[in-house]
Amino acid sequence: MILKGRVWRYGDNVDTDVLYPSKYLVTFDLSEVGKHALEGLDPEFSREVKAGDIIVAGRNFGCGSAREQAATAIKAAGVSVMLAESFSRTFYRNAINVGLPVLVVPGIGKLCAKGDLLEVRLEEGRIRNLGSGSELQVAPLPDFVLQILAKGGAIPYYRERMAPHGRVQDKTTGVR
Repeated sequence: MILKGRVWRYGDNVDTDVLYPSKYLVTFDLSEVGKHALEGLDPEFSREVKAGDIIVAGRNFGCGSAREQAATAIKAAGVSVMLAESFSRTFYRNAINVGLPVLVVPGIGKLCAKGDLLEVRLEEGRIRNLGSGSELQVAPLPDFVLQILAKGGAIPYYRERMAPHGRVQDKTTGVR
């Protein structure tokens, strides 16, 4: 999976409360959810983000509450991948579960600035700044994580894996 996009840069300890404020937790329409991504951190983000953009952050991105909506909002806003020095464990897993690629990249802050264009090769763990030509190499995501991401998240991944065994029932049609 090769992803290319424009960088949005943020610092350390970005909390889920600023990624997706609690007053929107009752909103379930994904197009509306995406409009409030990072609202408490960067009010311009949801107005200016473009499909395929990349978030680059420091340490402990997604700390705070375990709300899955923080990762969902970022994905719904159009972000293609998130790169950080480190993620909170819960945010990292929530991102994978909703189909948002996240990659731990030590030194990412030195590779790029806001607005730079990056190319991310998830299977290889390679990140390249398309303007400067600088590159970083990290451990790639495990195959099972890449499979979950390719299916769009944990629910579609497991639904497909369980279907041949007759263990999944479509709630709208009642068909197993």
